[in-house]
Amino acid sequence: MKLFAGLTLALLGAVASAETLFPMPSVPDVTDDDGWTFGIGAGVEYEAEYDGSDDYGIEAEPVFVVQRRQGNQVWFLEGQELGWRGRVDDVWLMQAGLRFEGGREESEAPELAGLGDVDDELVGMFEVRRALGGDWSNWAAGRLMAGGSDFGVLGVGAVGHTFAASDPGMGIDLFAFVTFGSSDFINRDFGITAEQSAGSGLPETSLDGGYRSVGIQASGRWRFGRHWQLQFEAGYEKYNSDISDSPIALNDYEAEVGVNLLYRF
Repeated sequence: MKLFAGLTLALLGAVASAETLFPMPSVPDVTDDDGWTFGIGAGVEYEAEYDGSDDYGIEAEPVFVVQRRQGNQVWFLEGQELGWRGRVDDVWLMQAGLRFEGGREESEAPELAGLGDVDDELVGMFEVRRALGGDWSNWAAGRLMAGGSDFGVLGVGAVGHTFAASDPGMGIDLFAFVTFGSSDFINRDFGITAEQSAGSGLPETSLDGGYRSVGIQASGRWRFGRHWQLQFEAGYEKYNSDISDSPIALNDYEAEVGVNLLYRF
């Protein structure tokens, strides 16, 4: 689920207004009009200790968003992403930029002993969404993230429905997704090299690229007054059979629940 946070555009939420550019709860938009807007808050997540872990824990972290709106486009810094997004002909939403992908530390769990750390990576991302029908109640999306050989390539496709609230941009997004990865990407999380095998005692494991997972996710957002907003997310992701056979994947699925509270300046 940590990986799919990218497709949901960080899911940090925002305080929407009648002038919101992006009428979906899963797309941040803290702006009212052209110019700079800032938001800060805190979030709590209940999630797996690492991708494939059967041990879950609670993690608290800061939430922040900086956006500069200019017409139908926004330049943004949102958590792990820096980039641009905009609406084109009302039915297209596009974005591109850079994303920070956290690695994995050997100390995160006893099951990772001897595997060494997986480095953090800075990767490029591109995403497109399209409204299906006359409004954004139904939509389809695709995202591509790519980095060097230590990261590889991840592709995500999704279809969703927005249960809109009375305020534009508020309500619940519910969507199904499927992911595909290069062999470099899949082995980054679930492969075991000869060196890692010698250090950990786990069997050497090399996985092919292709279909990676399928899942479902919900994101809800509601505001209270002009400045406060509550965001929630929950999701379930099922790995393919090859990944579930990896010694690192102690579960063949991953689930996550999170709540954020944001204050907009």
